[in-house]
Amino acid sequence: MPTRLLVTLVCAAVAGCTHVSLPGGYTVNFPLGGGESMSEEQMGRLRVPPGFGVTAFAEGIPNARMLRFTESGDLLVSAPREGKVFLLEKDGNGDGRADGSRVLLDELDLPHGLALRDGWLYVAETGAIRRVRFDSAARKTSGPIEPVVEGIPPGGRHWTRTIDFGPDDGLYLSVGSSCNACIEDDPRRAALTRYDADGTNERVYATGLRNSVGFAWQPGTNALWANDNNRDLLGDDFPPGELNEITEGGFYGWPFANGDRIPDPDFLTGYEREIAASTAPAHDFAAHAAALGITFYDGRVFPERYRGAAFVALHGSWNRSRKIGYEVVAVLFSEQGLLREESFLAGFLHDDEVIGRPVDVAVGPDGALYVSDDFTGTVYRVAYGEENRAPLVLSSAPVDGSNPLADVDSADLAEAKTTGAGLWAEAGCASCHGPERSEGQRPLSKLASRYTVESLMRFLAAPQPPMPLYPLDADQRRELAIYLLDRFPA
Repeated sequence: MPTRLLVTLVCAAVAGCTHVSLPGGYTVNFPLGGGESMSEEQMGRLRVPPGFGVTAFAEGIPNARMLRFTESGDLLVSAPREGKVFLLEKDGNGDGRADGSRVLLDELDLPHGLALRDGWLYVAETGAIRRVRFDSAARKTSGPIEPVVEGIPPGGRHWTRTIDFGPDDGLYLSVGSSCNACIEDDPRRAALTRYDADGTNERVYATGLRNSVGFAWQPGTNALWANDNNRDLLGDDFPPGELNEITEGGFYGWPFANGDRIPDPDFLTGYEREIAASTAPAHDFAAHAAALGITFYDGRVFPERYRGAAFVALHGSWNRSRKIGYEVVAVLFSEQGLLREESFLAGFLHDDEVIGRPVDVAVGPDGALYVSDDFTGTVYRVAYGEENRAPLVLSSAPVDGSNPLADVDSADLAEAKTTGAGLWAEAGCASCHGPERSEGQRPLSKLASRYTVESLMRFLAAPQPPMPLYPLDADQRRELAIYLLDRFPA
């Protein structure tokens, strides 16, 4: 990726750029804001099919990502930017909301995927899989967190790691690509890899999967299905996102082919054999809609037409002049093997304004569908036969209107501002955020109303994909955060 484009992506995400057009037709169109719970009016915009209701099951889970229900019916939620795993207590009083929320694990390295097996809680960090003893009935962990798999290629363009156990008791790991379109050095990049439960017997299971954040096994068939986010920067409507049926040894096209074996413009010649050998997707999602979490509905509460359907969270586009995605869809399977996509939970996007970004989906013991949202830090519950309940209105805004630099002493402030200004200049952030409001220029504003020093540091440490991890140490992130908050407070 060109350096200038990379710098623009980093600066755009921190600032909340809305729409930046760059040479070559590149488009950066990030949603603004994030971090605050929905208002009652915004919750009212969410749409579900007739007979369903949606409510906020829990709020205040910053950067809420992957979901995993425990044997006791509680819900685990990963929060990579916080370095934490939260435990949401099951709804014991029947009001449709979590009875409590607390941090189960802390001080992790970008924890993302979660899995449970034989009394162990497995956590996928960006460079390792670790596990800890977990008593679901007592809601407690015990003993040390021990490594299961180390040396996973960390960071890169796609730094999240997803894990799950298959019907064969194997531990499956998804690692996204380090780049937009390139040939990887590490075979575990852009691939699914299988391990035994103790981390031994590593073997690459399927390749050519640029970023398969979500994968799941279909009940009744045990077929493995995986979403895949195809490459960026080829225009608004190409290439499509993918839903692939995964077979061991399968190759799914990236980086040589997009969609149904269409040659990539960066690999037009010399790769005909690889393209011909690739497996076309079983279903196309809209280009850049960013399909992440997937689950098959195996409950008994939803109407018959949804039994066995795959529910997929579309996180939403960034590389499109008009945003798309930002919803949960149902992929219905016919007896003839045909797949049909229908909107299921929508309303997170209205007139190009984003109020939420679905990440993962999970079927609860109660038969409801649970959806995480890393934009507002909320987990939603979609239930059949229940009217919409009043939303929780517990603000999770990072700032209460006070000066986020009030506790920084004058000498520290002066030093951090000087160093932060140097980092700003070195990164070339002014190329996106210069003083003029023109095409490609989006001045920063109102950072103090959206960030504290600590929350802005966390953002810089775990930027919103598709941004790569930015190469700053903790001191540099603090200095840059202070500089930004001082220079662009309002």
